[in-house]
Amino acid sequence: MKEINFSFICAHLSEARKERNFIMEERNTLLIVDDVMINRELLKDIFEEGEYKLLEAADGEEAIEILEKNKEKIALIFLDLVMPKKNGLEVMHYMSLNNMIHTIPVIMITGEATVESDVKAYELGAADIIYKPFEPAVVTRRAKNIIELYKHRNFIEKELELRTQELLESRKQIENSNTFLINALSSVVEFRSLESGEHIQRVKKFTEIMLRHWRALYGEEQFTDEQIELIVNASALHDIGKIAIPDNILLKPGKLTDEEYAEMKKHTIYGCQMLEKFKQEENEFYRYCYDICRYHHERYDGRGYPDGLKGDDIPIWAQVVAIVDVYDALVSKRVYKPSFSIEETFRMIKDGECGTFSPKLLKCFDDAKEDFVKNTTKEQMGEEA
Repeated sequence: MKEINFSFICAHLSEARKERNFIMEERNTLLIVDDVMINRELLKDIFEEGEYKLLEAADGEEAIEILEKNKEKIALIFLDLVMPKKNGLEVMHYMSLNNMIHTIPVIMITGEATVESDVKAYELGAADIIYKPFEPAVVTRRAKNIIELYKHRNFIEKELELRTQELLESRKQIENSNTFLINALSSVVEFRSLESGEHIQRVKKFTEIMLRHWRALYGEEQFTDEQIELIVNASALHDIGKIAIPDNILLKPGKLTDEEYAEMKKHTIYGCQMLEKFKQEENEFYRYCYDICRYHHERYDGRGYPDGLKGDDIPIWAQVVAIVDVYDALVSKRVYKPSFSIEETFRMIKDGECGTFSPKLLKCFDDAKEDFVKNTTKEQMGEEA
């Protein structure tokens, strides 16, 4: 597994914090919006000697124009409720629609408040409401508290966003490493059993084709793209238990004896035992791996192995890999057998000559025929290109 470079992550965090702190320091402007000049002047007097730059607007439309030009710099808005052109609630509605209300706090200032207008202001995202006439010390304290609160909240959200991105990147690295290890491990089985190293890749491709056709046909049993990816990767391990089968059985060119065949069938159990030893946690991917490894030789009529499961007791992902595995085995040329044509292979599977599959699965298989044809090469079938 690729080692995560924590030094790089820490350095990245440090740089990101510096960048965010710079952005937050830039929010050093207060916007005062009131149609009465004396009210604007009173608020300007309170903050004129402070650390903030001051902007002012005489109506809602002017406030929106200033917001658009300075939305990255404004730390707080004092917003009058009753104004011409656009009132305070309309300005807040605009801010909400344009994703400003979450990062720029609004203190509503009003002398004509009602319960209804207060509730509406808070519903639209007002951080506080101050009633006229106002006390300078109270206004100053409330403004500073709200600015600090929003500054801290924005910092936490940016930090969470960064950490989430880092976790996603780390998870992707791990998934890529796991995919490599799965393919490498499954290839060991192929080389031991003298099969083409492309068998696993074909099983994965055909499994994906089947799952996407299944989703298209049976909407009530859809798979997400993420689930399809997990199942496709898990399909590579369907025969991992063959590693534990003795060479004199696995590599035997002729027909197996009853005792040898009984041992060969145990590869489904051996594979699950191997998965158990390597298991780190019970999760969706492990369940797909386990089910596919154990049940891909079960049959719909209950005549499969190792557990004799019947019908829909067999997980659908295991059923899909089962039919895909049979298809690939039939159309592929092996040292011990010739290949069957695609048409003959489809006929044999649909007629039940290679075990019984569910009607829904066979319908899906038939629906996917064109994609199977496109992804079955002449080289695989032992024909000249």
